[in-house]
Amino acid sequence: MTDLSSPALPDRLPRRVRHELRFRRLEVRAVERVTPHLVRITLGGDELEGFTSPGFDDHAKLFFPDEQTGALVLPTAGPDGPVWPAGGKPAMRDYTPLRHDAAAGTLKFEFALHEAGPATRWAERARVGDVLGVGGPRGSFIVPTDFDWHLLIGDDTALPAISRRLAELPEGARVLVLAEIDGEADRIPLPTRASLDLHWVHRGDTASGGNPLLERLRTLTLPAGDFHAWIACESAAAKALRAHLVGERSANPKWTRASGYWRRGTAATHDTHED
Repeated sequence: MTDLSSPALPDRLPRRVRHELRFRRLEVRAVERVTPHLVRITLGGDELEGFTSPGFDDHAKLFFPDEQTGALVLPTAGPDGPVWPAGGKPAMRDYTPLRHDAAAGTLKFEFALHEAGPATRWAERARVGDVLGVGGPRGSFIVPTDFDWHLLIGDDTALPAISRRLAELPEGARVLVLAEIDGEADRIPLPTRASLDLHWVHRGDTASGGNPLLERLRTLTLPAGDFHAWIACESAAAKALRAHLVGERSANPKWTRASGYWRRGTAATHDTHED
């Protein structure tokens, strides 16, 4: 693992860390339906050795078995990236690792069950002993914790990253969270040592139905002081939330990270919104 951060960068900017490119064939060890729309799957296997994910919003590439044959095709790591065998590529999606336990030899992911794509179908049918491919993460952004407060905004696809960030914030840190879910039954515990102000945003509770997170954010008085904002949800919504924070709430654009974890009407997208 090589640290590519520059000593000339201003304080409080993320450190970028690169990791060795590896592809792993892992087995399902446990399946848990956490809420009506959330499945938590625990993976394990000898190939998990050496896995690392230090960034709370890291992304691993998940490779899904063929839905007809059950065969799982994985690439090898070449000098310029993945090298695929003849015969095509499998369905693949980006997911944030929820929890890696090196001592127990387990890796957990959570699947939000909305889009009827290959990831949702696999997660709904997953059983102990099934296989799944995991590639990466290729790199991590390590965000400092020494801000006056922290803002985390996301929908249910972002809950693993929000959960990880809350777990790593130190005691005494202040954090405001806006989390969009379907309804009351989809709330999950979000343990943290930090001082947490949590707002669950239910889809359908807003008048327009267009961007519930932005509508709720507009109603809130934000704490004073320097803050880091992290946003992850549908791409257009994430872009609008960042524009609101930078343009109307005086957020420092260098401390405001917004990602589109998915895009309405498009499969397998991941967008980064910057100035």
